[in-house]
Amino acid sequence: MISKELVAASSRPLILAILSKGEDYGYSIIQQVRELSDNKIEWTEGMLYPVLHRLEKEGLIVATWKESDSGRKRKYYRLSATGGESLRREREQWFAVHTTLGKLWGRRLCVN
Repeated sequence: MISKELVAASSRPLILAILSKGEDYGYSIIQQVRELSDNKIEWTEGMLYPVLHRLEKEGLIVATWKESDSGRKRKYYRLSATGGESLRREREQWFAVHTTLGKLWGRRLCVN
């Protein structure tokens, strides 16, 4: 498992990146992160929703209640224009960290 600190630090860019692909709802976001990380990052609703609410308050995402295929109401989130710009900055910062660690670890960033 990945440390709670790293999970928390990566939640913002992960959410913004997922929402850059189109609108989505909480449980689906949790599932995508689990799948994309090969089950190494496991989010709970208690971790995700405070981050979503913070991003919404900052104007980076927009939420809309919609009826799902099953007839239940779900809150869907989408990236705002400001959120797209924030994602660009987040990406640059994470690539800088990634590149620095690659230099320190001799480009062997994949851990098996």
